[in-house]
This record gives sequence, C-alpha cells and structure tokens, in this order.
Amino acid sequence: MIATNKYLILPGFFLGFWLSASGQVTFASNSANNDQKCKPPKNRELFHDYIDAQQKLILKSDGKNDNQYTPSDNEEVNFQLTRTLINRVDDLQCKIEADTLLKDQGKVKYLRGVEYLLKFFNQNTSSKKINPVILPDIISAYEKCVALDKEGKSIENIVSPLSYETAYSLIKADNATFEKNSGYRGGLQGIVLKYCILHPERTLSILRDNPDMPFADSLVRTVAQKYPRQLYDFAAANNKLGYVIRNITDDIFIKTIVKMARSKNGQQYFPFLDNIVKGKMSFEEVDEAKDDSLLYYKLLIKTQLEYVARALNKDTAFEYKSLRDRVEVKARENFVNIINGLHTESAELRFRSIQPLSAEELYYLAVSADGSIYTSSFVKGVYPLMMKKINNKGDSLLVSLHFDKYRKFIKMTAGFNMLSNFLGTFPPKRTTDDESDAEKLMKAFVGKLEKGSGLEDGVEVADSYASVVETIKPLAHEMLKNIRLNYQQNEKSGNKRGLAIYKILTNLFLSADSTNNIDLTKELGIPPVYEIPFKALANDSGTVIIQVFIFGDKDGIGVFPGILSLFNTANWKTDKSNPQWVTVSSLKGKPVSIYFNRPLPEEKNEDAKAQEALCKYLDSSKLYPTVTINRGHSYNATYTIEQMFPTSKIVFMGSCGGYRAIHDILEKAPDAHIVGTKQIADVPVNNPFLKLLAEKLRSGSNIEWIPFWKELDDMVTNEIFDDYVPPYKNLGALFIKAYKIAMGE
Repeated sequence: MIATNKYLILPGFFLGFWLSASGQVTFASNSANNDQKCKPPKNRELFHDYIDAQQKLILKSDGKNDNQYTPSDNEEVNFQLTRTLINRVDDLQCKIEADTLLKDQGKVKYLRGVEYLLKFFNQNTSSKKINPVILPDIISAYEKCVALDKEGKSIENIVSPLSYETAYSLIKADNATFEKNSGYRGGLQGIVLKYCILHPERTLSILRDNPDMPFADSLVRTVAQKYPRQLYDFAAANNKLGYVIRNITDDIFIKTIVKMARSKNGQQYFPFLDNIVKGKMSFEEVDEAKDDSLLYYKLLIKTQLEYVARALNKDTAFEYKSLRDRVEVKARENFVNIINGLHTESAELRFRSIQPLSAEELYYLAVSADGSIYTSSFVKGVYPLMMKKINNKGDSLLVSLHFDKYRKFIKMTAGFNMLSNFLGTFPPKRTTDDESDAEKLMKAFVGKLEKGSGLEDGVEVADSYASVVETIKPLAHEMLKNIRLNYQQNEKSGNKRGLAIYKILTNLFLSADSTNNIDLTKELGIPPVYEIPFKALANDSGTVIIQVFIFGDKDGIGVFPGILSLFNTANWKTDKSNPQWVTVSSLKGKPVSIYFNRPLPEEKNEDAKAQEALCKYLDSSKLYPTVTINRGHSYNATYTIEQMFPTSKIVFMGSCGGYRAIHDILEKAPDAHIVGTKQIADVPVNNPFLKLLAEKLRSGSNIEWIPFWKELDDMVTNEIFDDYVPPYKNLGALFIKAYKIAMGE
C-alpha cells in the first residue's frame, strides 16, 4: 500500500507505531498497554471489548478492511486519525484503568463514555453530520473533561472554546457521562448558541426545542428581521419561545409581528409589514380594505409600486416576496379565474369584475397569471382594457410600473400575438438614424441577463422568441443580433454566467430555422426542440409505441368511440379482444402500435385498474412507449404523469390547463417534447392531433414541429387551438436544462 510504503521510511518511532496500528485492534494486546496497571479485571473486560468493537467499526467505515482509517484524501491526516483511533484511544483506556483515585463505578462510567463517543462519531460521520478529521480534538477534549469531572470541577471552560461539531460530539454522545457535572448545562447551552450562529435560519426552531436558554431574547432580536415569517409563526405559539417573543416590547419590528400573529387576520397584514413598521400604513388602513377583494387588491398594487420604486434604489422592503406572492394569489383568485370561468358568457358579463381596475392593476393581473390566464381573457379583456386606460401608450405604462416584470409581459404579448400591437403604441423614431423607444426596449429585453441572480429573465427571453420568429421575423432577426452582441461583450469581460446564457440563447434561436442545421444535442447537451427524428421514437424492432390514457367519466366514455373511429381505414387495424385495453396497429408503412386503456366506469375504479394492467403489460413485454397521450380532465393529469413511462419523447396533455404540468412531466420524462393547452382542451383539437401524429409516424416522417403545427392549424377550425402550446414554444424549460449543464449544476 502507498501509505504503508511511505511510513516505512519514517523514523523508528513512527515505524513502530504504524506496525502497531496495522495489527489487531484489541486493547489488551497492544504494546502500549502491556503494563499490568492497564490490564482490566474480569468485571471490566467487557467494557473494553465494547470500545474495541467501535474502533473496528470505524476502521472499516472507509470501505477498506485494512486496520487503517482513511476518510480523507490527505495521507498525513489519515495517519493522524488512525493514530488517534488506535493508540490514543487505547492510551485513554489504560489511563482510566490505571487511575487509582477512580473506583470501579467511575471507571465504568468513563469507559462507557469512550464507547458512546466512538459510536456517536461513527454514526454522525456516516451521515455527514460531523467531519471525521475532528476525531483528535474530540478525544483530547474528552480526556480533559474526564480529568476535571473526576475532581468535581466544571467542564464548561473546556467545552466553550470548542468548535460546534467537537462540542456537539462531546456533550451529545452520552448525556450520562457528564450530565451531573456543574458545567454540563452551560456546555449544552453553548452548543445551542454555536448551532444558531452557524445556522441562523434554524434559530427559532432550535430555541423552541431547547427552552430556557438564557440568551433566547438576544437571539430572537438578532434573527427577527431576517426571518419575519418564522417569527410570525412562532410568536403566537403557546410555549416558552412564544412567551419570550411576546415579552419583547421595546422592538417595534417584533412588536408589529406579534400584533399580526395574534390577530385572526394576520396573514392579511403581512404583505404590508414594511410600511406598517415604518409608520407609512396602519392596521386600520388594511382593515378597511381586507374584506373587499377589489379594495384589497388595489392596496396590494399600490404597495407593490412603492416597493418596486424603493428596490431600484437598493432599498428592499421587508417581506417583499410575501407581497408579490399575495398579489399573484389575489389576482388569480379574485379576477383571472372568474373571467376564465365565464368564457362562454357575453363580454359585458365576463369582464365586469375588472372594469374598476387601473392600467397598472390590470398589468399585474396579466403577469401574475402567466400560464393560467386564457388567451381570450388576455386578448379580449385584460389587454385592451389596460391599453384603453393608459391612453394606448405602452411606453407610459411601463414607465409607471418602473418596468417591473416587463420581460414577462413582453413574453406574454408575444405568445398571445399582441407584441406588434403593443410595440406599435410606442412613439416613432425622432430621426431616421435614431433608435425608436420600442427598439430600445427590445434591446434591453435581451440585454444584461447575466446581471440577475436567477434564470427567470433568460427563460422569458427564450420563451418569447418561439412566438416572435413565427409572427414578427424582422424583430426575431434583431433579437438574434442583440443576443450575439451580448455574447461578445461577456466574452470580453470573461463572464462565465453571461457566456453560458447567451451561447444557449444563440443556439436555441438559430435552431428555429432548420436550414441552420443546429444540433442542440451537440452544442448544448440537450435534445432538439424543433424536431424529433422518427428513429428516436422507434424501438429496436423499428416500432413506435403510443400509449393513450383515457378516464372512465362521462366525457371519457363518450369520446372513446370517436377516437377509435379515427383509425377505421385500410391503413389500420383495431384489436378489441382484451377486456381492459384496445390496440390499434398500422397495416401499411412503418409499424406503429397505439394502446388505449378502455374508459371503464370510474365509480368502481375500473379505469384505474385498466390503466395499471396496460402499463404492466407494456412493461413486461418491453413495449416502452415513446409517445404518451393524456385524454381527461385536469384533475386526471397527475395520474397520467405518475404512470407514464420515462421513455416518453412526445407527451400530449389533452386536458384543460395541461400546459401548467410541464415541470412535472419533465421530472418524469426529461427528454419529452410537450404539447399542452393554457385553457380548454377538447375533441376538435385532441383528435386531429392524434390522427396527424399517427399518420406522420406511419409514414416514417420525422416530427418537425413548426410545419406540423401549421398543418394541424389547417385541420382545426375551433378557436381553442390558439391556446395549445407546441413543444418548440417551451424553450424556457430547455434553457434551464441547458444552463444547468453548462454551469455544472
């Protein structure tokens, strides 16, 4: 062994040690313990055996049965750890045995303490709660504590200077060893304090679990403003920590949180915490609005605009995130969900609830409901009313909002084909050589993405391009040009994050044009997004397996015959022999097999049993689907995702709001191309999609999404098609995946 060879050339003392350390780990056999004073009597041999057993377990814990402890990559460190584990522990055993001032019971106590210390060390290094390199410190501290404890002296001065992990190991390994020592309580309190300093985010929960800490008041004051939400939760509790928090009356911040926590409407006040603490808003002002959804939403947006303006000056309000979260909840619950649900009603009735809102308040309705607002709700309701209330001046709107969430709004208008309209409301160029305000906005839209801490801005840019390239090609050209300029700037500055972001966006944008022949797998390590080759969908025998999940409610039972009738042609055959599923197979062209579970009555859970049986059959037959089709209501989507095969390369969520399941689908099938809808999913789109896809595959065609989507658009006459989102418009999800690969996350 390399380590052994190295130590063989060391001076005789270390050579002698290493030979000793490499032998049998048994207390009585080591040369250091040959003194008769160290030889334990029969009634204590067992306790030494317990220690020997723990030493052996630790020696083996590194995965090698070589009587050496090597948990680190440093040979010198491993040498010292092995020396501590064998020689120093054995010496400590001997010292305890040889101590003439200790009676039998005392020796047993300290020997058991060594055993528990080693056992605790082994358990907590295995779970990575403590670092194995601190073993020498632990043994040294234990020996010092034993020396003081047997004399009846406090161990607190030994424990207090120790690191958290060392002190934790010493005190928590075995309460019985030192629990009667006068310094034990102080040592325990010191551990709590050390932990809170290392993990301030857990301070309040630790204080709850360790009542009567003398410094509880000070720690509460220290962490209160960092974790106001936690403080709120603990302030109302009927325990000692709750009493400590409520008893702090000279701190306006804590006092305000306590008042909120003790109110039955506390959550309603929380978004306004900063203004209330600073005296800019009163509880009474919130009380006047909290029971009226319109007034409360208006108060939220007023506060949002104040906080945004402050954030521009590097002044972030307390609980800014809570305010944003509450705006999103109230926007959806009190307005967007209502106008979505009234999509079959007249415009006057449908959009009545949003008439009193200002342009800014309507803007936040839109951006707060991204992914859930229906196309018609945005295009026919929120957007035109917003523009009317801002006198059709988009530039004025963004200025009044301090450009808050403007990237998300641009992405949404692009997706709803309203970006040209919005940019058209900006003032024209002042001179022919000048840039218009709209051009400046779109340049800023793709610029400085490396400055932020998250990926949201990059996601918005990626998602927007898929829509822009179809509808506003000159703008798409300018976006790509500006992306390349930003890449060059980050290349000059050597900004790794910026280089990753703009390289990804460049390749995603270029891949939108198939003539560029961009291989996203090669360039970014992700699957292509605009095309999926036939060979990627076919199994080893050349067959494409499609699985269709359908549910046994009234709608599922009703549409099933119509779905099967799609394949009543000479190109397909249908096998209905199985009582739980139906198989449709191609007779001409490439082999394609479509498996439908029967929509058996859901009242007896028979549809779920049929799906389970079909999944088991496909798995046991090694017929792994690469296409998964979901046909059912939105509440059924989770069951499809749970059961779908990870081999799925195309996933069609034919359920209402299926677009919002993208994240969950990618967790199950990371390479999936996903088709979903933002609102209503129904037969007029679902059936043509399945028919067109099946015929493309039967002909052996690659699935090229842009022409596929145009062909599907020609087949579908229902306006709900506008809410279906093709895979190539889900660039944001692919941007995140590519970024994590590029940054090694």
